[in-house]
Amino acid sequence: MASDITQYLIAAQSPNAAVRLSAEENLKQFQEQNLPIFLLSLSVELSSEQKPPESRRLAGIILKNSLDAKDPARKEHLTQQWVNVDQTIKSQIKESLMQTLPSSVSEARHTSTQVIAKIASIEIPRREWPDLISRLLSNMTLANASAVLKQATLETLGYVCEEVSPKDLEQEQVNSVLTAVVQGMNQSEPSVDVRLAAVKSLYNALDFAQVNFENEMERNYIMKVVCETAASKEIEIRKAALECLVSISSIYYEYLEPYMPALYNLTASAVKGDEEPVALQAIEFWSSICDVEIEIKEEYADTDGENSNNISHQFIEKALPTLVPMLLETLLKQDEDQDHDDDIWNLSMAGGTCLGLASRAVGNLIVPLVMPFVESNIMKTEWRCREAATFAFGSILEGPTMETLSPMVHAGLDFLLNAMKDTNLHVKDTTAWTLGRIFEFLHSPGSAYSAVTSANIPRIMSVLLESIKDAPNVAEKVCGAIYNLFQGFEDSGDSSILSPYQMQVIIALLSTADRPDANNSRLRAAAYETLNEVVRCSSLSEASNIAQLLQEIKDRLARTITLQIISSDDREKQGDLQAVLCGVLQVIIQKLSATDETKQLLLQSADQMMTLFLQVFACRSSTVHEEAMLAIGALAYATGSEFVRYMPEFYKYLEMGLQNFEEYQVCSISVGVVGDICRALDDKILPFCDGIMSQLLKNLSDSRLHRSVKPPIFSCFGDMALAISENFEKYLPYVTPMLQGAAELCSNLSTQDDEMLEYGNQLRTCIFDGYSGILQGFKNSKPDLMIPYAGHILQFTEAVFKDKKRDDAVTKSAVAVMGDLADALGPNISSLLKDRTFHVELLGECFESDDDNLKETATWTQGMLNRVLVS
Repeated sequence: MASDITQYLIAAQSPNAAVRLSAEENLKQFQEQNLPIFLLSLSVELSSEQKPPESRRLAGIILKNSLDAKDPARKEHLTQQWVNVDQTIKSQIKESLMQTLPSSVSEARHTSTQVIAKIASIEIPRREWPDLISRLLSNMTLANASAVLKQATLETLGYVCEEVSPKDLEQEQVNSVLTAVVQGMNQSEPSVDVRLAAVKSLYNALDFAQVNFENEMERNYIMKVVCETAASKEIEIRKAALECLVSISSIYYEYLEPYMPALYNLTASAVKGDEEPVALQAIEFWSSICDVEIEIKEEYADTDGENSNNISHQFIEKALPTLVPMLLETLLKQDEDQDHDDDIWNLSMAGGTCLGLASRAVGNLIVPLVMPFVESNIMKTEWRCREAATFAFGSILEGPTMETLSPMVHAGLDFLLNAMKDTNLHVKDTTAWTLGRIFEFLHSPGSAYSAVTSANIPRIMSVLLESIKDAPNVAEKVCGAIYNLFQGFEDSGDSSILSPYQMQVIIALLSTADRPDANNSRLRAAAYETLNEVVRCSSLSEASNIAQLLQEIKDRLARTITLQIISSDDREKQGDLQAVLCGVLQVIIQKLSATDETKQLLLQSADQMMTLFLQVFACRSSTVHEEAMLAIGALAYATGSEFVRYMPEFYKYLEMGLQNFEEYQVCSISVGVVGDICRALDDKILPFCDGIMSQLLKNLSDSRLHRSVKPPIFSCFGDMALAISENFEKYLPYVTPMLQGAAELCSNLSTQDDEMLEYGNQLRTCIFDGYSGILQGFKNSKPDLMIPYAGHILQFTEAVFKDKKRDDAVTKSAVAVMGDLADALGPNISSLLKDRTFHVELLGECFESDDDNLKETATWTQGMLNRVLVS
């Protein structure tokens, strides 16, 4: 088959479907029958200058896809496949790839650079392919090295740095890579392609340069070369060099002080006079500095100034007098067709975003620098001036104190409300966005400085209800403003000031969602999301309005089920509409079930809603499946044990959800709903337990299931055990090995990676929750069943206690499980505790915490432990 691979690869790109499918089948057979020879044949095809470019290109793509995948389980499988290939064949494949780098066919070259990096990502962490870096670097020093070879080599080095972790390369190798890359950037290099590849490689290698940046001489040299490169004649190279500076500002902020005057001049010159792609990166440099300083400021506030490792150099504050005027100038460079939430990214949008970040970084200091610009431009006849002034004002509303901004907001609010009738659409769009920001940051009921008062609310509501009928992009911002206006009252618990307008707002939002032009924008989603917030903020006295809304949303959902579906586009529109309507119903269910007085209004509609949800499931759309599942979870909570009436019909959809590995969010939500149903039904769930438990155990054992779904399954075991108490005994031999295996996995997870750290914390919390539920479930009937597992639970708890990177949720669950052990097993665990002291330290830590919930749990646990240890 290897000899025919060229024909297969060309035929696999044929416009004739029959020819294409036959070739794809042949390639698949070859791959399955002899993977090593298949991969070798692809690499030979890719490297051969005699083969057609199109077959070489596809060979490279298939080779790359045989080594890497986005899905973690698939990626692990492909990695293992490569590891198992015979060493001789792997060496031949790698040699073929290295031979492709000087190829005259750019696609073959480019694909080869990526495949080398994918192999490097597997082998370098395993200390294999030790000469890769030195071989690549030798290409750069060959006397007759072509520009093509140098470019491909630098590209490969960049991709390798992107794929592997800094800890996987020796410092000597890092030094050599940086030397080669910086030399490639040198102005004396005649090839533009080589210089561009070098700058892009440096961008990927910056994470590796920690030691080099700590050395002043090396740091000076790198910064000098990057700044010189940022002044190159070629726009692409200037842009790439500024991208490096953006990355340096984020990774190596603490070393930047000596370079800031030069960096200011460089970026200011780019913003004022360079092409837009370069100017945008120059603004991004300052946005990145803002991000770092905001993070340091927040960290400082969180720790009351203690244990704050990072020091702010206050670059933004020092640059304010020159930086702010430069940013304000960019606001006047709008595109004719820009919209604040569009994907359009231009100088004006970038400048406004940076201004907003600067405002958060320096607070009140920005106000006197921006307000003169606002005041001098807001009344001008040229729309660009009015829009820029409004954008500037809206941008600085997060950061300064309410006391500082309040006088300006009160003075300008009426002006902004009038500007909603401006003749220019851009001005109205930005004004609506600014009003939304005022209601988000400066609307605080009970505060003397709140922008919203009983005196101005009639005018605010009148303008918003009128402007929601404007063009779709303006109406969408108005929805956002209404959302923030209502949300401001959510925490205060008193939205009575809005009560007179609630029904008008509901009607206006429903009309907005029905607009024929709502389909072509995000307007419909915004209208329904705002409607949800109106429901969340409603009070007991407004329950009749919410009950009317419930009827209307049910009617709308019913109408979607009978929609005529002719095309896939129709199916998608139906799914989107059903998803938002199920979302609204979920919020209404949660609202009305919150008090006994309003719950009756809900229970009267429970049958109809459940019927609708089941009909929605029959439409088979994953987004709807998620939303309908969440709504059913809320309904189960609201109806309690009565929910059992719906189980026979609902169970098949629940099972489908639990089996949906492809759309793992659906599976995850279905697991959550199992917990809701357990809490609602208690032992009435018994007839469905075998099926549910069997599926949950299958899910845990299946490597295809996304890892994020697995921790909640452990919590679910606890919910099930609590619901069915002693009847859980038959599942214990299957569940406890799973819990113990997961506990063992926790000790092997990397804590260097933030994502894995968060996952490990979630997993441990859920394991503890599972054990807690099981212990409580058996407490009154068969507590002795858990005695064999008590030692392991304590051992796991002690291991977690020793980990200082655990979060508060883990700590609380760990403390709770110790209390449950003592509560359920009594004196049986005293012998296990007598040689351990960790629990005393753990409880002591909890008592010193500021978290009242944690203290409360610790107090209860201490009481339980004292009973056991004293007796």
